[in-house]
Amino acid sequence: MLAAHFDCPGGPENLYVKEVAKPHPGEGEVLVKVSASALNRADLLQRRGKYPPPKGASDILGLEAAGSVAGLGPGCTGRWKIGDAVMALLSGGGQAEYVTVPEGHLMPVPKDITFIQAAAIPEAWLTAFQLLHFVGKIQKGETVLIHAGASGVGMAAIQLVRLANAIPIVTAGTQEKLKATTNAGAAAGFNYKNEDFSEKVLAFTQGSGVDIILDCVGGSYWEKNLSCLRTDGRWIIYGLLSGGEVHGDLLARLLSKRGSIHTSLLRSRDKEYKEQLVKAFIENVLPYFSEGASPHLQPLVDSVYPLHGIVEAHRKMEESKNIGKIVIEMPLKSP
Repeated sequence: MLAAHFDCPGGPENLYVKEVAKPHPGEGEVLVKVSASALNRADLLQRRGKYPPPKGASDILGLEAAGSVAGLGPGCTGRWKIGDAVMALLSGGGQAEYVTVPEGHLMPVPKDITFIQAAAIPEAWLTAFQLLHFVGKIQKGETVLIHAGASGVGMAAIQLVRLANAIPIVTAGTQEKLKATTNAGAAAGFNYKNEDFSEKVLAFTQGSGVDIILDCVGGSYWEKNLSCLRTDGRWIIYGLLSGGEVHGDLLARLLSKRGSIHTSLLRSRDKEYKEQLVKAFIENVLPYFSEGASPHLQPLVDSVYPLHGIVEAHRKMEESKNIGKIVIEMPLKSP
């Protein structure tokens, strides 16, 4: 099969498409013929040699995919059959023509959703769902500040906060991105490049601050985050785009707010945790992707690249030019 590959860590130019062995499903695993996958920041980090796959995972890039069931390993329980349209949460391997997946990490593709759209759901939406519900324990009426609001996770989080009857506000780096977040349901948005988001957040919340912060930026935002965190608020860190170093009296400021810091990664979670997460998502969120559902959830696809355009796709994400997800489409015919 064909797969995205790199021989040594580095820039996007190190990527190429290579013919590799097709995987075989093991105990309780399903073989999926991939129609589309989507890019995540983790793919960029792995390509640079900074985020190796968990033990036992494929070293091929790709944390999510959509396609059809092509094979069943021994011990599968019968919930999937050959030809089923599925989307998959992966620890790796998605940017290839075939991938093996534990059966409990698959979800049915919602009616009226294409494989391109479906590929934009698993990692981003499950991450946002996990952060808000499993980690942040979001409550009705709370206000949530979402950094990188126009990213895949950001656009999912906006809609999931609305689904929870809470209030999403965001930061982003361009007016175009802020407009997209408003269209997705953000109650307010602030351009972190030319305004102090903490002041704007405090003004929006009439001085009380936000209940939850979803933070993929890290170090450089700590003071502003704490300034606009409500007393007893939850600050959830799931990425470190600006690095992890903090200079200053973070703990005293956090203590004065009785605030809590949570950190979360999804890729390294164990199989059982991911199964519970997928099950909860299928039950509580997936029905809202279907046409006619109210509210209606929508994955936002920024752009689609063929597998052989993987270099350009990585470059676009490196430059933070995307609004929503960058999707990689597999060749129509398999070798």
